[in-house]
Formats: sequence, C-alpha cells, structure tokens
Amino acid sequence: MKKLLALAPTLSLAPAMAMAHDGTHGLGFTVGMAHPLGGLDHVLAMVAVGLWAALVGGRALWALPVAFVGAMVLGGVLGASAVVLPGTEPMILSSIVIVGVLAALALRLPSAAALAVVAVFGLFHGHAHGTEGPSDSLALYAAGFALSTMALHAAGVALGLVLNAVSARSVVRVLGAGTAVAGLSLALV
Repeated sequence: MKKLLALAPTLSLAPAMAMAHDGTHGLGFTVGMAHPLGGLDHVLAMVAVGLWAALVGGRALWALPVAFVGAMVLGGVLGASAVVLPGTEPMILSSIVIVGVLAALALRLPSAAALAVVAVFGLFHGHAHGTEGPSDSLALYAAGFALSTMALHAAGVALGLVLNAVSARSVVRVLGAGTAVAGLSLALV
C-alpha cells in the first residue's frame, strides 16, 4: 500500500487521466444530481471518503464529508466562473487512488491534514462539475450535485459503519484498496 501511495502523485501527471469528463452540459437540479452518479470516478472517490470517515470514526464521520462538499461547492463556483484550475482531471483520478489508500491503511491523519486532503480533492471535483454545469440554472445544478455527493458519502459511511459493527473492519480496508486499484485502472484507460 505504501508503494501505491507513493505512486499516486506521479500518476496524477499522466495525460491519460484527463479523459474522465466530456464537457457535456445540462440543466437543473436533476442533471446536477445525476452528474456525480454518472461517472465512476466521482462515485469511487465519494464513497471512499465515506469509507475512510467510517474507519477513522468520531468527528471524521461528518467532518470529512462536509469538508469535501463545502470545497466542492467552492470549486463549482470557480469552474462556473471560468477560473482555470490546472490539473483538474488528474486530481480527480488521484483522489480515488489516494483516498482509497488512506482507507485501505485506515490511516488516522491529524484532523487538519485529513480535512485538507478531502477539501483539496473536493475543490477539484467541484471545479469539474462547475465547468460542465449550465449557467442559467447553476444554483439548482449545484444543489443537485451537492446533495448527490452527500448521498454517496453517506453510503460509504453507512457501509463502513455496518462492516465495522460486524467486526469486518478488514473488509472496509479491502474496499479502500479496491477503490485505489480501480482509480489506477481508470488512470490507465
């Protein structure tokens, strides 16, 4: 796992990673809700944040998802405002690998560091959403993608908590590792 974590920043520079979004535009709340669900990159990263939060426990159960979503909304505003954020696609794919590894290792970072990690990744995910969103119904679109993201985080937290409760913490860690491997495979496609 340590090798995987060390490899993630290097892979984030790979040009093949920049293929996750096609720039498709849509309108309104339902399109915003569907956007995070329509891309495996988003689903994996957001569920992984929930899994990691469940493994860390305590305040992380809500603080990691809230930090991600808050930064994601800010990133969405930046993207919709045509602010260029270099490396958006590589960072999105890196988020899958890195958060997957963090969950696989059940790594307990200091709170500020953990929040910073998910916030940075949330910013880039949001930037992609905002860049692809409609200008005429941006607020509804943002509300949709924020709600959908929270649901994916909640699914990861719930799955992690259920598995922890039945003494299957190792399964949560395996899911984290699987997420990291899936992120690597998306990066290489």
